[in-house]
Amino acid sequence: MTNLLEVEELQTAFQSDRKEVISVDNVSFTLKPGETIGIVGESGCGKSVTSLSIMRLLGKSGRIKNGKIKFEDFDLVQLQEEKLRNIRGNEISMIFQEPMTSLNPVFTIGNQMMEGIKLHLKLNKKEAREYSIEMLKRVGIPRADTILDEYPHALSGGMRQRVMIAMALSCKPKLLIADEPTTALDVTIQAQILELMKKLRDESGTAIMLITHDLGVIAEMADKVIVMYAGQVVEEADVYTLFDNPKHPYTKGLIASIPHLEYEDNERLEAIPGIVPSLQHMPEGCRFHARCALAIDRCKQEKPPLFSAGKGHKARCWLIGSDEKIVNG
Repeated sequence: MTNLLEVEELQTAFQSDRKEVISVDNVSFTLKPGETIGIVGESGCGKSVTSLSIMRLLGKSGRIKNGKIKFEDFDLVQLQEEKLRNIRGNEISMIFQEPMTSLNPVFTIGNQMMEGIKLHLKLNKKEAREYSIEMLKRVGIPRADTILDEYPHALSGGMRQRVMIAMALSCKPKLLIADEPTTALDVTIQAQILELMKKLRDESGTAIMLITHDLGVIAEMADKVIVMYAGQVVEEADVYTLFDNPKHPYTKGLIASIPHLEYEDNERLEAIPGIVPSLQHMPEGCRFHARCALAIDRCKQEKPPLFSAGKGHKARCWLIGSDEKIVNG
């Protein structure tokens, strides 16, 4: 099966105080139709910027400095804005992390939903309204016909998030980018939304790029996983390999921090010391070495490449062994 999305050595930069900083550095991955890739890591690791780079929504201060983003037959990096608008919201949809900043406060929910539906699905006003009500019901919103005439400020954070999810799913996109889609939702609605995303994937062959802090969601949804740290991919593997045999110390730390039901009452969770380094002050060598209990002198001096750790398994760590095959510098 051919790839729907191919991200090759993506490098995204932002201009800050007359200095350019690299937010996403040399990120590569592929995604096939009907496949789900999970992207995990702490805040500030470059997950959301990677998704915004694909959508070309980086704002005036951001730019794609290097790399390719191939979607079907198009390189999104080189695509003209007019053609890109036809792809956004139709073939590629995104569920944004902050629904209040993504919804226009001066238009009703119905106006904002129906605009895209009429444009991309070629429905008239009545048909678009009926379809909008149906989509709101599918994401668990009660009184959908009434909510359609409300303004965003009248809804709770969880309700606004569900509206954003309904909007993203309404045109049955080929690629759905979901940035923390269930953060503001209770566990019952979260399960409902994840089930809806699975159904869309299975029925329409939609590929999903799922960004989340929740490794439980990753375990349930993803086929393969990318772990990002300080703007770089530090590990990539299929979901079973990642949880059963993690190679990078950062990945091991993330998995060890997950609480388990069998823990004793007085047992403490493990934690990764320190914080993600600032974009303006990236450390020499491995970017994780200051927080890594296993760091050696080489980690502090030389930048590790991505090593092959098995079929489809890659990790950016000197401890894997320099005898392994380098797959990406």
